Amino acid sequence: MDYVEICHVTKKFGEDTVLCDIHITMEKGKVYGISGNNGSGKTVLMKCICGFLPVTTGNIRVGGKAIGREIDFPESIGVIIETPGFLTNLTGMRNLEILAGLRDNISKDEIRSVIRKAGLDPDLKKSVAKYSLGMRQRLGIAQAIMEDPEFLILDEPFNGLDKHGVADIRDLILGLKKQGKTILLASHNSEDIRILCDKVFEMDGGRIKEL
Repeated sequence: MDYVEICHVTKKFGEDTVLCDIHITMEKGKVYGISGNNGSGKTVLMKCICGFLPVTTGNIRVGGKAIGREIDFPESIGVIIETPGFLTNLTGMRNLEILAGLRDNISKDEIRSVIRKAGLDPDLKKSVAKYSLGMRQRLGIAQAIMEDPEFLILDEPFNGLDKHGVADIRDLILGLKKQGKTILLASHNSEDIRILCDKVFEMDGGRIKEL
């Protein structure tokens, strides 16, 4: 059964059509890639799937529930879209503790474990303001996976990572796939797409084709 169904979705901003009749499905336990130039519609599509932007026509279902109709947001989702935003005067650990406290369903030990999974030290006293771009990206990935979501949307998850960091996060994504997670990722790097993805969609001018 398809976990994500995007049915004939069009998104307009005024007279400008950014997504045009997008129709794709995604199964559980698979990694899907979206490639395309800047401005092709990748990030807008991801925001529509998350419920951050309403679609103009069509509908999106995640886990059998219609986004924007039955639920505002997918029920079990982890997201990185654009540069992750954090309270820069605090440590990475403290940032995730505050976010976890909003739902009060994750222990400190679980937060520490997920920070290590993303390749960071939970005891690091450095504030996020002093993090490199790659460290912020790792913290964003830790935030996306910390509630053990069924569905992950990762927009350019390798931004700012060195070769070692890219290998770490590729391994992490493949491990999540083995756990049965559904993953949608956008990357400019064709190597990331080739290694990780079961199926790839190319976006161009708001339209999509399967590669």
